[in-house]
Amino acid sequence: VQLVESGGGLVQAGGSLRLSCAASGSTFRFMGWYRQAPGKQREQVATIARGGGVTSHADSVKGRFTISMDTTKNTMDLQMTSLKPEDTAVYYCNVVAGSREYWGQGTQVTVSS
Repeated sequence: VQLVESGGGLVQAGGSLRLSCAASGSTFRFMGWYRQAPGKQREQVATIARGGGVTSHADSVKGRFTISMDTTKNTMDLQMTSLKPEDTAVYYCNVVAGSREYWGQGTQVTVSS
């Protein structure tokens, strides 16, 4: 299983970024984005189920972030809008294949005030 993330960067507060995760090597039941800020634990940001596309978003990002999946390409995106300095973190792609889960290498998102 290989996960390749892209789309992180530096943006001003109120701006937008789109993260992408390209997955290969298996069929994935669930995909999601997590983030980890300095000195904090990794937290779930949003998840999406392959069958039916059911999504969930953390309360802190509801209304601002949207997760989506392209099952034909095995890619997952996270559209982030109205970004806040507290969204600054390393964002990780996560997938579940069978009984195992896999993590991407992480992409840095920095939001300046």
